[in-house]
Amino acid sequence: MAESKTLKYGYYPGCSLEATAKEYNESVRASAKLLDVELVELDDWNCCGASSGHCTDPELSLALPARNLAIAEKLGHDLALSCAACFLRFKQTNHDLRANDELRQRIEQIIDAPYQAKIEARHVLDIFAREVGLEKIQERVKKPLKGLKLAAYYGCYLVRPPKVTQLDDPENPMIMDNLLTTIGAEPVDWSHKVECCGGGLLLARTDVVVKLCNDLCQAALDAGAVALVTACPLCQANIELRQTIGVPAFYFSELLALSLGTSEKEFKSWMKRHIQNPVPALKAQNLI
Repeated sequence: MAESKTLKYGYYPGCSLEATAKEYNESVRASAKLLDVELVELDDWNCCGASSGHCTDPELSLALPARNLAIAEKLGHDLALSCAACFLRFKQTNHDLRANDELRQRIEQIIDAPYQAKIEARHVLDIFAREVGLEKIQERVKKPLKGLKLAAYYGCYLVRPPKVTQLDDPENPMIMDNLLTTIGAEPVDWSHKVECCGGGLLLARTDVVVKLCNDLCQAALDAGAVALVTACPLCQANIELRQTIGVPAFYFSELLALSLGTSEKEFKSWMKRHIQNPVPALKAQNLI
């Protein structure tokens, strides 16, 4: 087994992971612990603004993430994020402030804190797959997810715009597929991995979200998958709440933690929070 080395990051859970996506937060932390990744939650973090801040005021949409980035920069570590929407806002802020020093100084005045934009904002999927590395993950797997056919769903925010997120190919990303393969699952080749789920239209245009999510779920079924896998609490909420087909969805971190040997009690507590019951898909392969 490769030599163990602890990686340390600041950690920004964001609003969703403190409420409707608690299972995502808990499974990310469990996976990190099992992979020797130390996540140091930022003190006094604030909402990133998400789409609301972005639509309200350009400077507000930068100042909200920048305040959190400034806290992380003071810690001296790159910042890990789990929510894809937060990830995009933080990446966009760094991208814009690095390109315009006058704007960076203006944002410093607004947040009343120095920020040099020297740290990176990293999605936890990226940290696990590339910094921990697939080889080390494979060595740590205790329960390979054999026979579990899954559709890795990336959505919009993880990979677009590519010059900002810089995570993977915006049309055919493979980072989550490769991670799922490493833990023994069988990711399917399917057509909708980067299609939109409807995002913030969850409440305003439910009819649109239902159509988009049903299309996603049907495409996953047609490709042979028994469930979708997400890395975004907004995508997860839309898929679980607004589809009418009954296809379950996992957070990638739940499956990662399961394969790494997290306790059965802990794992079952996450499964209880899902709207679409994912347990039958696991029981069919004798995984729980």
